[in-house]
Amino acid sequence: MFTGLIEDLGTVRELRKGSDSARLSVATAIPMDELELGASIAVNGICLTVTNFGGGSFTADVSPETLGRSNLGALLPGSRVNLERALRLGDRLGGHWVSGHVDAVGTLEQAQRDGNAWRLTFRLPTEVNRYVVEKGSVAIDGISLTVNSVGDETFSVAIIPHTLALTTLKEAKVGARVNIETDILGKYVERLLGRSPRSESRAPVDLEFLAKHGFL
Repeated sequence: MFTGLIEDLGTVRELRKGSDSARLSVATAIPMDELELGASIAVNGICLTVTNFGGGSFTADVSPETLGRSNLGALLPGSRVNLERALRLGDRLGGHWVSGHVDAVGTLEQAQRDGNAWRLTFRLPTEVNRYVVEKGSVAIDGISLTVNSVGDETFSVAIIPHTLALTTLKEAKVGARVNIETDILGKYVERLLGRSPRSESRAPVDLEFLAKHGFL
């Protein structure tokens, strides 16, 4: 589990691809004596397991599912990546609950200056964008952000200078593909209510529905 507060901007040393998987090596300023085999590190918002470390870098295996669901397969030597170690009990939860399980890859559609910040608009498939809500939380390449507005297939966030300076968003251009993880709560609620993008014929969750099921 993570919070979406980036610890370090790492640099890809190598992405060695196999037939359907890969091995990723990342240079980082995270102290090597604070790493251990089997530790979890979020790389651009994806929870990966440390399989080797030393000399200022760590290595992790990337599964076929992760390659197909994220932007990791497009990384090149020298690419910058957002890094965050797993949350420890007793740590402050400064962002929001981030699982490190990416829902989809979104596309940066627009970037506009907005006072001291930048307003970034991202496009997502409708079946994923349904879980993004105004003033809710979303993780973009592992960065915990607050949603400003939501459309049918788009949403926007505001990026303050501090976040821009310390993350990969400072290098993002229109058309960039980013990993998106929506707030897990909405997905659980939908599942428990028996609703999904494939079950739209079910009754809507309205006052009548709640009363019928004993909530009112």
